[in-house]
Amino acid sequence: MKFGSYLRQCRQSAGLSLRELAEIGQINPAYLSRVERGIVPPSDALIRSVADALKIDPESLFLLAGRVPANWQKAISNSPSRIAETFRSVLDSYVAEPKSPYGRTLLSFGGVRAIEDPAFPFEYFSDIAELESWRKEVYRPIYHIHKWWAQRLGSVFRAIIIGAFAPKGSNVFEMFYQPVRLTGAVIFDPFMGSGTTIGETLKLGARSIGRDINPVSHFIVKNALGIHPREKVIETFRVLERDVAPAIRYFYQARLTEGGTADVLYYFWVKVVPCPKCERMVDLFSSYIFSQHAYPARNPEAHAFCSNCGAINKIRYDTELYKCSACGLAQNPQIGPAKGVNAVCPGCGHSFPIAKTVQKHKEPPAHRLYAKMIIRPNGSKDYLPIDDYDLHLYQEASHTLRKRKKAYPVVSIEEGYNTNQVLNYCYQYWHQMFNDRQLLCLSLLVDRIRKIPDWRLRDLFTCLFSGTLEFNNMFTSFKGEGTGAVRHMFSHHILKPERTPLEANLWGTPKSSGAFSTLFESRLLRALDYCENPFEISLTNNNGKTAGKKVYSLSCPLGTDMAETFDEFQGGKEFYLSCGDSAKTDFATESVDAVVTDPPFFDNVHYSQLADFFYVWQRHVLGGNGNHNAKSTRSEEEVQQSDPTIFTERLYGVWKECNRVLRREGLLIFTYHHSRNEGWRSVLEAIVRAGFGIAATHPIKAEMSVAKPKFQAKEPIDLDIIIVCRKREAASTEASDFKSIIRKATQEATEQTARFNRSGRSLSRNDVYVTIMSQVIKRLSWQPILHESLSFFDSNHSSIDRAISDLYEGQRIAERPPSKQSRQLSLW
Repeated sequence: MKFGSYLRQCRQSAGLSLRELAEIGQINPAYLSRVERGIVPPSDALIRSVADALKIDPESLFLLAGRVPANWQKAISNSPSRIAETFRSVLDSYVAEPKSPYGRTLLSFGGVRAIEDPAFPFEYFSDIAELESWRKEVYRPIYHIHKWWAQRLGSVFRAIIIGAFAPKGSNVFEMFYQPVRLTGAVIFDPFMGSGTTIGETLKLGARSIGRDINPVSHFIVKNALGIHPREKVIETFRVLERDVAPAIRYFYQARLTEGGTADVLYYFWVKVVPCPKCERMVDLFSSYIFSQHAYPARNPEAHAFCSNCGAINKIRYDTELYKCSACGLAQNPQIGPAKGVNAVCPGCGHSFPIAKTVQKHKEPPAHRLYAKMIIRPNGSKDYLPIDDYDLHLYQEASHTLRKRKKAYPVVSIEEGYNTNQVLNYCYQYWHQMFNDRQLLCLSLLVDRIRKIPDWRLRDLFTCLFSGTLEFNNMFTSFKGEGTGAVRHMFSHHILKPERTPLEANLWGTPKSSGAFSTLFESRLLRALDYCENPFEISLTNNNGKTAGKKVYSLSCPLGTDMAETFDEFQGGKEFYLSCGDSAKTDFATESVDAVVTDPPFFDNVHYSQLADFFYVWQRHVLGGNGNHNAKSTRSEEEVQQSDPTIFTERLYGVWKECNRVLRREGLLIFTYHHSRNEGWRSVLEAIVRAGFGIAATHPIKAEMSVAKPKFQAKEPIDLDIIIVCRKREAASTEASDFKSIIRKATQEATEQTARFNRSGRSLSRNDVYVTIMSQVIKRLSWQPILHESLSFFDSNHSSIDRAISDLYEGQRIAERPPSKQSRQLSLW
């Protein structure tokens, strides 16, 4: 009998409706219905819940679902042949039913794994990852309900996890599109981030442990993977809309000259500073063209602000001279008072440094409202100058805000690598990044979210609110027509004061970008859909262009109760999340089968310094308790440090703890790239000191293809390196002759580069750099004396650089062939 049919029979025998059983077991009724109909497989959490609700032996349900019960796995691992013989003798007495098509269990706790094989098909997985990287929020929405930095690609981590448990020689690419089940496996991510490892692990039927030192990370993942019945989420949103949306919408209305009102989509602001010589207020426009299309060559219409009378003029985006339609002044809209770090006063012609002028007044720059985009009753958009009604409405918002008590968090900004830039512009508090109308409307929303009675839903909508902050502050800007209009404040991965900020309609309209209501649709509901029915993406050829196709019925649904302690996790819950230093955990020794993660860099983006922007508001909504007890997310135990020596020590502490909790035959696997030698030296030292050696390295597509930092780099890094480690005590790999290390590293990196070239992918010099560097530290990690390995690394940079240059310049790019995936799918 099929699982769904058996479940329906048991439910009906108990006299329960489907909705009643769902309520008793705290299961999404739509998901339960699909399980009963055999459309999707049951998750382990669902099996346990219905077994408890219907008083059924859970082990019999696990077996019927094609799973090995978790409490049997230890016995099987200890005596597999004896258990197999026992099963055979018992089954001889019965007529076996056809195997249930819920997927297969694939576990390899010993021997060489597929991820260690040089033939691991990284170039084909990179093609899938490339497609995902352009629309990560669409193809993996559960990891994008909220901003996090360096969000890794789900398809890459699915491939890594399958490869970590498949024996060498397995066709991992074929398994990627099969309903693989890693029943009984436990996977730990000590740098959880946005939860990519956790989600991909649960989709594969394994059990997962996630930990991160940053409470914002913990809060995001807890909400993304928790239990959220869709009907209750929508009902809660409708109540919020009824109670608070009208009050917010009131402050985003414009008066029309022909009578009536219209919704304002966006207000346009400009920073103003006084000229040090004549004290005239200077608008910090670098160009008076404030709106144009994202693809101006095809759509040349733009809008310019008249510096003389404030009128809005329609012109071409490349116009260098025009006459204002209102005042007739001839002007060049391409040139504004601000140029680089300086500005020129239009009144007296004095040139002055912007930042120093701001610092002289010891407060953040003021702003001036100059234009708005409205949506007319007929649905058309229009750009209009600011009028008296707009100014009075803003003044009303300011007055109302002053009468509210504790309307927003008042928390100072601490000094740091990623916060010094705003401190230099005299922003001393996080709330100074918002204008009065934004603070008022955010406070109205906060007050209503606090009243949500169910704590799970209150947390979920706090998470949505927190994510909305990214698009609703005075550090955002206008991306232009033809795309999502709001360029969020972290598009440069730094806190960059915006000279011409955009104020979006906080609640939003159907045509809004970055609003609370639109993010509810595009983030929360999309994530709930994915949790109920996960999918992978496959590559298809659409008129000569690569396109994506969603492939369903491969993964377990997501959404279950998480364990609060390791003891609870040992009791059978599917995943355990905690917030704290991953160098200290409460896990049992040798309780984890694999560690799969993505550690932070020692420099560049310091997550905690940026995450405080969200954290102070989360704490403001939920109160200072639990993981929101501290005033900041910064911690002395953070691995991410500017000093490579401290970074190495902290990373070593985490890897050492991973060694303790990892089983003898377990793998430590992480993705990494860095453009500086210090980054690779730190990784090598931390790995070896923690008792690991590198068994394999594979280059693979990394991160977001449209990230601004990538476009701005002269030699961008488009690849991560998958670094696969084993415990040195359990490995049989021998040390290499120092003289041959660079030669052998270059040989393997050359083959890896050639595989990319044959697939039509050209590598940047930095991509070649990370590929060779990973091969060098792989061989150095097995040398018997660490300080000799580090000395070799430090003294051979010139030889490594020559190898990098030769390999980079010697690439031969083939015409991109049909992908292995396309060929495979054509056979289905």
